[in-house]
Amino acid sequence: MSDDAVSPEEVRHVAGLARVDLDDDEVDRFARQFADILEYFETLDEVPEVDREADLTNVMRPDEERDSLDREAALENASESEDGYFKGPNVS
Repeated sequence: MSDDAVSPEEVRHVAGLARVDLDDDEVDRFARQFADILEYFETLDEVPEVDREADLTNVMRPDEERDSLDREAALENASESEDGYFKGPNVS
């Protein structure tokens, strides 16, 4: 795939949709990188199709209904709780 497979205008359009400001050098670099990515996807077309159903096996255990902890027992070892819920640090 040639480097002009993704035009600078397309890169600017996508950057605009993502609200990302790019200078001219970044636009050129991303155009080349997008072209490389599209080329990788084209190699998937070369993978032969499989003509049979895959033998799938469920490796997960079956769900089992069990009693859960009551609220007081669940909060017993919590470093902080508030109004019956776990309390974590503030995220700023």
